[in-house]
Amino acid sequence: MQRYAAFLRGVSPMNAKMPELKNAFEAAGFGNVKTLLSSGNVVFDARAASEESLQRKAETAMKKQLGQPFLTIVRPVEALREILASDPYRAFRVPAHAKRVVTFVRGDPGKQIKLPIELYGARILCVQGSEVFSAYVPGPRGPVFMSLIEKTFGKELTTRTWDTVKKVAK
Repeated sequence: MQRYAAFLRGVSPMNAKMPELKNAFEAAGFGNVKTLLSSGNVVFDARAASEESLQRKAETAMKKQLGQPFLTIVRPVEALREILASDPYRAFRVPAHAKRVVTFVRGDPGKQIKLPIELYGARILCVQGSEVFSAYVPGPRGPVFMSLIEKTFGKELTTRTWDTVKKVAK
C-alpha cells in the first residue's frame, strides 16, 4: 500500500462535511483515510496506481456519497516530501511575511511561459512538474494570486499554502 494525498478544489465546511468526505473515500475502497483542516485535504492508503485513476475513483465516490464531485488532484505523499525538501522558494527573494502557495495542476501545465510573472504583489515564481510555486504579500486587493494563476494555467487546479502542504506530508 502507498500513502497518497488528495487535494480537492472548492471544498469548505459549507459544502462538504469532513466526516462525510472521509466516508466517501472509504466507500471508494481507500484505507487509513484522514481529512486535514476543513479545506478538502485527504490522505489515504491505496495500492500503487496512476494519479488519474485515483482521482477518478475519488470523484466517482464523492458523486455517489455526497451528491457532487469536487475536482481532485492526487499526489503520492512521498512526492510532497520531496517538494518540501527541495524548497523551490529558496531560489527567490520572498519576503518573510509573504504567503507561499503551491498550486497543484491536473496534468501537465503545458505552458512555456516566462517566469516570474507578477500582478499586484503576487508572483508566480516557478513550475516544477505539475506544481506551480507562487508567493504573495497580503494586501487590500485580497488574494489576487488566484486570478493570476487561473489566467495563466486554467481552472483544473487547486492551491494550498506551503504550511498546509507540510501538514499533509507528515
